[in-house]
Amino acid sequence: MFNKFLGKFSHDFGIDLGTKNTLVYVEGKGIVINEPSVVAINKRTNEILEVGEAAKKMVGKTPSHIEAIKPLVDGVISDFEVTEKMLKYFINKVHAENFALIPRPRVVIGIPLDLTEVEKKAVEDAAKSAGARQVYLIDEATAAAVGARLPVTEATATMIVDIGGGTSEIAVISLGGVVAWKSLKAAGNEFDNDIIEYVREEFNILIGEQLAESIKIAVGSATPLEEEQEIEVRGRDLLTGLPKALMISDKQVREAMSRTVLKIINNIKIILETTPPELVSDIYERGLYLSGGGALLRGLDKAISAATKIPVKIVEDPLTCVVRGTGILINDKELLDKVISPTNFG
Repeated sequence: MFNKFLGKFSHDFGIDLGTKNTLVYVEGKGIVINEPSVVAINKRTNEILEVGEAAKKMVGKTPSHIEAIKPLVDGVISDFEVTEKMLKYFINKVHAENFALIPRPRVVIGIPLDLTEVEKKAVEDAAKSAGARQVYLIDEATAAAVGARLPVTEATATMIVDIGGGTSEIAVISLGGVVAWKSLKAAGNEFDNDIIEYVREEFNILIGEQLAESIKIAVGSATPLEEEQEIEVRGRDLLTGLPKALMISDKQVREAMSRTVLKIINNIKIILETTPPELVSDIYERGLYLSGGGALLRGLDKAISAATKIPVKIVEDPLTCVVRGTGILINDKELLDKVISPTNFG
């Protein structure tokens, strides 16, 4: 009863609890937080120093007593305590302008399709410990489809591929449920790791995650570009231990990422093979939708379309699609009840 009373003074919101970024959609306000899922902690005092963008800048640059932690790995909570602190920070930040001293919001959280019951419970417990009075779990693929305003509750197939930081969710949705799906550990982080490995193996140079991500954004692609591009790469020469710079081309970056691109395409084909024929017919007619940050990789839509012979469309603002879906669901209880994850402890 007390929580319900406090809820009257709280903003309900949706969360895309991502491996790379956490986004928060607040009822009536839209997306108010879009920050890296990183927390910097002083290990001596267990005090949180920074969260989000400021903490990300510390990655790889901290002294021994400060640790910049990424509490989610492949969409799964790897550090419960730090995740709880991060969520509490974001919940308090949302309510900073409100007079509620103890915010108790209802929260919809997007989760990967392949989470175990224990992992789902960990997400729910972290949110409740951070101050949520009621938590609803929704798989990220369905949330992305809702965010893209696709007809998820109709008797027609909606195929969506949500490529996030830690996981790629491939799903065929019909009548509010997921008919066929696959969750892969091949996504944005894997693209970055591919580039790191390629530069190390081909040039004996070690580079960091943030530089690899910058290279991916600057010249990365899944199909050849109209004009060749190059970018300067600076790292540590593994033979001499000294700094070294070189130029790397879009063709080399594409070669580096080709294995992960092929893995995503092959799994899309597997899902199409296991989808009922009536729904496959709908997919060939309506196309496949790409969402998530990975959808922004140049030429990925063309590569998937060429391999599957299916039209591929990138949803509007793919980076925020999942959190927009959770925002729609927190305001539409009837739709939420139709698509909610089967396990809900609320």
